[in-house]
Amino acid sequence: MSTSVLLFTRDLRVHDNPALAAASEADHVVPLFVFDDTILGGRFAAPNRVCFLLDSLADLRASLRELGGDLVVRRGDPVAEAGRLAKETHASALFLGDERSAYATRRLARLRGLDLDVSACPGVTVVPPGDLVPAGGDHYRVFTPYWRAWEAARWRPVADPPRDVRLPPGVRPGPLPRRADLTSGAPSPDVAPGGERAGRERMAAWLRADAADYERVRDDLAADRTSRLGPYLKFGCVSPRELAEASPDAVRRQLAWRDFHHQVAAAFPGLARDDYRPRGQRWNRDEDALAAWCDGMTGVPIVDAGMRQLHREGFMHNRARLITASFLTRDLGIDWRHGLRHFNDWLTDGDVADNAGNWQWVAGTGNSTRPGQTMNPLRQASRFDPGGDYVRRYVPELADIDGRRVHRPWTLPAARRRTLDYPPPIIDLE
Repeated sequence: MSTSVLLFTRDLRVHDNPALAAASEADHVVPLFVFDDTILGGRFAAPNRVCFLLDSLADLRASLRELGGDLVVRRGDPVAEAGRLAKETHASALFLGDERSAYATRRLARLRGLDLDVSACPGVTVVPPGDLVPAGGDHYRVFTPYWRAWEAARWRPVADPPRDVRLPPGVRPGPLPRRADLTSGAPSPDVAPGGERAGRERMAAWLRADAADYERVRDDLAADRTSRLGPYLKFGCVSPRELAEASPDAVRRQLAWRDFHHQVAAAFPGLARDDYRPRGQRWNRDEDALAAWCDGMTGVPIVDAGMRQLHREGFMHNRARLITASFLTRDLGIDWRHGLRHFNDWLTDGDVADNAGNWQWVAGTGNSTRPGQTMNPLRQASRFDPGGDYVRRYVPELADIDGRRVHRPWTLPAARRRTLDYPPPIIDLE
């Protein structure tokens, strides 16, 4: 009887999981997740992502049990653990999702050194990195021509969930660890629940209620009608391929941006460390200004609202991400890497390729065709939070200031300003 090992990494779902579908063609399957000490030992063991990951694994285990199998849980080196289980179960093949980060590429190379038939299957993106290559280049450096190629590409078919998953006899699944075993911090109070069930429910509800209006409302900060599917895409609880097929063009374009950043990161593995396009910037080393930005205490309400939403929810509205990143790099002149690290510490959807790609885009060192572009936070606030509802939601010190005055509390009468427990702006925006 044939046996295969399925190594879950960032594809924590049973719907449209090509690696699971392929592995399930064997008589027995060992669905394996390894808590990787290399990843847990770095900044990636952020409390919000650990909390979301544990939710997602518990949900995945429940789904596999419904199919007659289970999720085998180990901790250590994924290559060593996969090889050990393969020997114990006499497995001849190993399947996993096709990731292209520098670490995932090294891991795949080591897996292929095992005495196994190793297959990396698509599923992390709609179009795998490397499938679309411009004439005379190894990857697309500008989004618009990539978008045209992405639209014209033929997508793989959606993979059906397996009818059953049969674990070999004698394999101990092992318990899921506690959050305290993986991270020392506490998650944000309003962090989203993880898991495929939660993700598919959110996806269905958003497609039904808001997706058709996405182009019109996507930047409305107070409306908060974006999908919030980022964490479910990051952990693979929701299939980007399924979402793309069910979505209007404006949403598919955002998924194409996600794929674009992944193919950039595959071609430029240092995307989270090094300037993609060095511009010779001389960054400001103002530790006090950086701390004020991190704490949501810059005195610029639209910036502080975004940072405080991040801390409360492990999420920030996409327009607020642009505003806060532009303020840090353009107005304060602080290195984008500091902002990237802070976002990585808090974002539940902290994906290396997308997070680093977007930070470099805003800072002018990445793939933007307008590297000198700056976003004035007051104009952004006036345009995308005209009534001030977003600011009042996340900056309670300003909750009783009406209308647009909430974006410029420094223009209030002196006596009124003295009653606010809120700092003056750290720079002059006027």
